[in-house]
Amino acid sequence: MSVASNYRLLETFEGIFRNGPYLHRDSSLGNLIAAQLYEDLYTLGKSRKLAGRVDRKQCAINVSGGLTGINARRADGTFGERNPSVPAVDEPEYSVSRSHLATIEIGVEVKILMKAMIKQIDRVIGDMKKQVDEFRQGGGNPISIGIVAINYADQTTSYEGARQYPTDGKIHKHPIQEATKAKARLEQSARPFFDEFLFLEFRASNVVPFPFEWLNPSATLAEYGAVLTRISRKYDTRF
Repeated sequence: MSVASNYRLLETFEGIFRNGPYLHRDSSLGNLIAAQLYEDLYTLGKSRKLAGRVDRKQCAINVSGGLTGINARRADGTFGERNPSVPAVDEPEYSVSRSHLATIEIGVEVKILMKAMIKQIDRVIGDMKKQVDEFRQGGGNPISIGIVAINYADQTTSYEGARQYPTDGKIHKHPIQEATKAKARLEQSARPFFDEFLFLEFRASNVVPFPFEWLNPSATLAEYGAVLTRISRKYDTRF
């Protein structure tokens, strides 16, 4: 079931699977999803500070992966004060410009757990913890946001080049067999490190005709709206 909303992040995420196949090695997808969060924050309009700084191009989304002059691990999406020596670049159909950043005010880390979740869960948790530290490399107190998508499908398929790897429920567990345990591990070990943490729970087989449904559409919509509201309040208080 689709989520009827004006939230770009949810619509974009759904489209990644409906327009499949989803390729787990496509590193650009985290950036794409994170960019939609900033658009949703701007459109929601609950933070006048954020909207005003975006309009004046004082703040932007980072396109370089780190801060100017600081060696830091690349995140999926960072937003902050623009380096005044680097021009702001406007993208079609986007309100928030791209540029290089001097500071980080909001950082987003995105993970998608499609299959083999328990096998990779320790690495995922470790990467997320490290990323929060990287957000703080430039000083200050940035708002850190973790987004983890978890597949609950009865069966799914991954792709490596021309090869397909369907789950079989035995050696290669189906997503539904691991999703609940993976979420519990993330709740316990990753969520506490972030200011905001969002689960996107869905079902996707990743095979033609690429069906997709949210596990609980109304809950997903409500939780995302609440997260956006809290980020807006934190932004106005913190910056």
